[in-house]
Amino acid sequence: MKMIIFHIDVNSAFLSWEAVYRLFHKGGTVDLREIPSAVAGDAAMRHGIILAKSIPAKKYGIQTGESIPEAKKKCPQLVLVPPNYSLYERCSAAFMAILREYSDAVEQYSIDEAFMDMTGTCHLFGEPEQTACIIKDRISSELGFTVNVGVSENKLLAKMASDFKKPDRVHTLWREEIQKKMWPLPVSDLFFVGRATAKKLFSVGIRTIGELAQSDPSYLKNILKKQGEIIWGFANGIDLLPVLSQAPANKGYGNSTTISFDVTDAPTAKKVLLSLAETVAARLRADDVKIGVVAVGIKGSDLSYCSHQRVLSVPTNITAEIYVAACGLFDELWDKRPIRHLGIHTSRVFAGDYARQLCLFDGADYEKLERLDETVDEIRDRFGMDALMRASFIGQPIDHMGGGISREKREVDYSRQRIE
Repeated sequence: MKMIIFHIDVNSAFLSWEAVYRLFHKGGTVDLREIPSAVAGDAAMRHGIILAKSIPAKKYGIQTGESIPEAKKKCPQLVLVPPNYSLYERCSAAFMAILREYSDAVEQYSIDEAFMDMTGTCHLFGEPEQTACIIKDRISSELGFTVNVGVSENKLLAKMASDFKKPDRVHTLWREEIQKKMWPLPVSDLFFVGRATAKKLFSVGIRTIGELAQSDPSYLKNILKKQGEIIWGFANGIDLLPVLSQAPANKGYGNSTTISFDVTDAPTAKKVLLSLAETVAARLRADDVKIGVVAVGIKGSDLSYCSHQRVLSVPTNITAEIYVAACGLFDELWDKRPIRHLGIHTSRVFAGDYARQLCLFDGADYEKLERLDETVDEIRDRFGMDALMRASFIGQPIDHMGGGISREKREVDYSRQRIE
């Protein structure tokens, strides 16, 4: 049986979700999708970059990831709106719920895109293109935003197809269509080919996906190592990865934060590390796993970056233990330069119970620390993450649960927003 794989991608997701919410729930009359507009972080909090843009904004050359001043220089009339990740999570959940009505094999690839294995269910709704149109139109009518759907026989080709002309389209890219539809595209459009790889390929005269596909794979391996073989296969439409309805287990857990001011003293930096240890350890406990390696990363105000890691004697998910390890790494690593960004990252994940070997010279009561963390988790789960915080964070400019999605991005006070 021929595989039938869909890739569904929300068009300008954050911007679209914000536009729909303002139109249907906040009395807005201007559709952000139809004017030069963008979702952007708070420059005052040093998160001032473009996160999503409308199609009219794209015509001005505005790019995701560039700074607000750069974007405004290209388009002075650009309308900027703040991010609202709480809204995005609700929209994403509603989007995924519709997809799961058509297949039990749905792999959420990101907050705004998913793969669907329709091989066993497509015949219930019609031909592949017809079924894709049904799903696309239903999302538009029920949720108010548009999607692109790519249809093919594997994940790679389906994803490439969904990136064809936007918005609100269904595109096919069957194997027999590769030469006509995919090979003329620039090699930089191929999945897994980033800027550095594209630059190397350009330097050896490979400019289109077709030229890459017809190159000698051993030559590509010489210049790009293992990646050369992979992208040669992609250029020829080869992809054997299945649609995974359950996400694979995490190989590591981490959180980082950009601080709204330059940190120049160790006590303040360690308070930021404590806030990060709180969130990382809580995620570990929620997944019932422990970690054996802790790493700390420091980005200076000059954007220089350095990191250091340590193997723990015993795997843990205790907040205090991760914090102590992070502080030790920080003391070894920091060179006294002002700090802009801090992160805690962990690896070597162990699932389930892991017996702790007793140490004659360690007087810490780990059972007590575990019970304390469990109690804190229960209170925060029931009453919210701000229901309980350490006294050292009261009245401080540092969030007691740091990293991940920053607090100002989780919710928006629309009473302070100008909605037209």
